[in-house]
Amino acid sequence: MEYVKEIKLSLENKPGTLSTVSELLGANAINIIAFYVSTEGQKGTLRFVANDPEKAINVLTTAGYGVSTKEVLACEAPHHPGGLNAILKPLKLAGINVDYIYPCLGTGAMTVLIIGVEDPERAEKVLKENWIRILGPELYHF
Repeated sequence: MEYVKEIKLSLENKPGTLSTVSELLGANAINIIAFYVSTEGQKGTLRFVANDPEKAINVLTTAGYGVSTKEVLACEAPHHPGGLNAILKPLKLAGINVDYIYPCLGTGAMTVLIIGVEDPERAEKVLKENWIRILGPELYHF
């Protein structure tokens, strides 16, 4: 089982909120590797993967943020037309719903996607059977 830890924060949807979180993490030498932001009305959600998830959780919790975590898959997407579907189609055929998906930042020549699913163990098995490379904690050191 090769998972990475995603951190989730509920935030106010107002100017500067994301900047404040980013500044706090940066001041504590925590790098955001991948992130996804969504808003609805007055509330927003930030999901992200950090280079040091335990430290990020500690820093955010100490600063008063409500933090939750989830194990997610990080997988390398083939870099060619239809590459995304090389990941999505096996999951579809196995009846696994993708709750959300977002890319990593600065992973060089490869494209790494973070995928949230209900059953990461089953999804990992399906993807590996279809020759998709799954990254674990080594992602924290890219």
